[in-house]
Amino acid sequence: MSNKHLIAFDFDHTLIDDNSDLYVRKLAPNGEIPQRIQDLYDANGWTEYMAAIFEYLHDNGTTPAQILECLTEIGFTPGMTELLAYLTSNSYDVIIISDANSVLIEHIIKHAGLQDAVSAIFTNPAHFNASGRLELAYYHTQDWCELSTRNLCKGHVLLEYIKQQKDKGVDYSSVAYIGDGSHDLCPSLKLTSNDLVFPRVGYSLAKKVDNYKDKLLAKVVPWSSGLDILKELQKAHV
Repeated sequence: MSNKHLIAFDFDHTLIDDNSDLYVRKLAPNGEIPQRIQDLYDANGWTEYMAAIFEYLHDNGTTPAQILECLTEIGFTPGMTELLAYLTSNSYDVIIISDANSVLIEHIIKHAGLQDAVSAIFTNPAHFNASGRLELAYYHTQDWCELSTRNLCKGHVLLEYIKQQKDKGVDYSSVAYIGDGSHDLCPSLKLTSNDLVFPRVGYSLAKKVDNYKDKLLAKVVPWSSGLDILKELQKAHV
């Protein structure tokens, strides 16, 4: 089956118009995170930082229900629900590759009734433990990609998914990657001349793409709304 098309999304500031990890910080006392936890971001990276935040929230009485309810306040980026509806009705394969975590993404997607629109989610696994604290783990540990965090190389995930699908008889005729952040550059560089990369206007991926334009094979289409992406896909018959 070679007439299938794959659409890969980042999540925070792409599908949703906020950072789901950082949004829950409002549940902390006075909405503030201690400096000792803030310092972890520079020292250890994003996953350790967020694990410490969720531990702090738990220690201060925040419940799983409060975290999940908080997440439902986050809106989708303009045009994204329309884009997902179009992709679903036209039999696109849709995946999410994100450095957030599985609990946050799955809850937001399910609350919006969009779980059937997404074929697979690749992110840091998470669960609420017996005491109600949200525990996080790395998606994987990598040392081969300097463009990515050590816990998630999105380009590797994208190529592995494409390979696994090909082994199942699904050979994508085109791939589109939609993102906003600097860690979305790696998967963008994995695309071919048949593909599309959509960097969000005003975000770091757009600047990175411009700096790497000599190495990018895919067509670059900046976007501000999901409707911009929808129109380009319709035009390209992707």
